[in-house]
Amino acid sequence: MRIGELSNRSGVPVPTIKFYVREGLLPAGKLTSPNQASYDSGHERRLRLIRALLDVGGLSLAAIGDVLRAVEDPAQPVHKVLGVAAKRLTPPQRDEPGPESEDAREEVAELLKRRGWRAEAHGPAGESLAEVIVALRRAGHGGFVELLDDYAAAAEPVARADLDYVGRRVAREDLVESVVVGTVLGEAMFGALRRLAQADASARMYDGDGAGPGGDGAEPRGTEG
Repeated sequence: MRIGELSNRSGVPVPTIKFYVREGLLPAGKLTSPNQASYDSGHERRLRLIRALLDVGGLSLAAIGDVLRAVEDPAQPVHKVLGVAAKRLTPPQRDEPGPESEDAREEVAELLKRRGWRAEAHGPAGESLAEVIVALRRAGHGGFVELLDDYAAAAEPVARADLDYVGRRVAREDLVESVVVGTVLGEAMFGALRRLAQADASARMYDGDGAGPGGDGAEPRGTEG
């Protein structure tokens, strides 16, 4: 297909497609003449993946480039590809290490030990969790940290579901792409589902039958704005 058709099918403007090619995010089309190139369904699929990682996953173009290079490297084990995607999804550390951070890291390490998780306490995800613990305590909500094991227990079946989805893929290209999608977009999906569940729990607890605080028998409002 010509670039115009690729643009129409993918919903990505032609100038943006050309920019992705220049940046190495999208392979160049096959030249059919000095001024014309041909594209195929693989280009369309890659464009849809880039837009999903950008618009839904919230990754920067630089982060997407790192992830795509890992996906395309046949020497990279799938576990390493997952690590690259997780690393680029995790925000960089914002605070200088201090006593609070060290205590939080120890708590993360203890959590991993309790649950028998084969993960790095000082990796990007562990550091991110430690930052959350520090932030909760600084905000005066240190008691929320007591829910760590409850959250971890909820995360385990979700992680298994992610990897079960990955395991259904046979071709390496499909497999590594599903790892990226499950890591980046699965994060966004789980966050949205959590907010929906909170809305339902709030409605049932406070507005379910009009008997809770502020209840008047009206339609449940939930917690979403």
